[in-house]
Amino acid sequence: MLAGKSVLVIGASGVLGAEFCAQLMVSGAIVSGTAKNAESSRNLRTDLAARLLVDLESPAGISALTNYLTSLPTPVDGIILVAGLVAFGSAGETPSAITTRLMQVNALGQIQLVQELLPKLQESASAGRAPFVVSISGVISEKPMAGLAAYSASKTALHGYYTAASKEFKKLGIAWVDARPGHTETGLAGRAIFGTAPNFGAGLVPEHVVSRILQGIANAEADLPSAAFQQ
Repeated sequence: MLAGKSVLVIGASGVLGAEFCAQLMVSGAIVSGTAKNAESSRNLRTDLAARLLVDLESPAGISALTNYLTSLPTPVDGIILVAGLVAFGSAGETPSAITTRLMQVNALGQIQLVQELLPKLQESASAGRAPFVVSISGVISEKPMAGLAAYSASKTALHGYYTAASKEFKKLGIAWVDARPGHTETGLAGRAIFGTAPNFGAGLVPEHVVSRILQGIANAEADLPSAAFQQ
């Protein structure tokens, strides 16, 4: 299913993104990965097919990347959206600027990127390469939490877009799978852009989460709710 496919991992410099790259490459995929900036690009694997930069906070930067990829003869058979931000705090104490950043990175930027690469995905579908998109809205999109209102809003926005767009994409021969694992041990909670993380307890293992998502792609599962990630 994945062997020979050209897959773009957005957020490949993070723990989960790096794990996606590793497992995809073992499966025989041709993997390109992005980092936010030159500093974080040092965390990208050196054996990626392409090491790219994109800041999801910059609509112009997103378009620069998508225009570049669209200009290449190389196919885009899969897009895995792993980049994201997190913030903690009540609705009353979270600054609107923080909410705006969360919405841009966790929803609007990812949606823009998929929209602008849709022609490449359609080319892949026309060639019979079974293209796909993976988003990770997380369990928070199923159960928005008090104390995480802004973060919950950004993830439920992404999930809502997926719910509608995936039906349209299916008619075009493009699968869109949304994954909603629970808290995963990636270290993201410790890098919050606002507030302090509550005690979530032990989280899911990244290797398990990535393996389950790739299994879902291989099995043509249309949706991966939180219950699909139980260990």
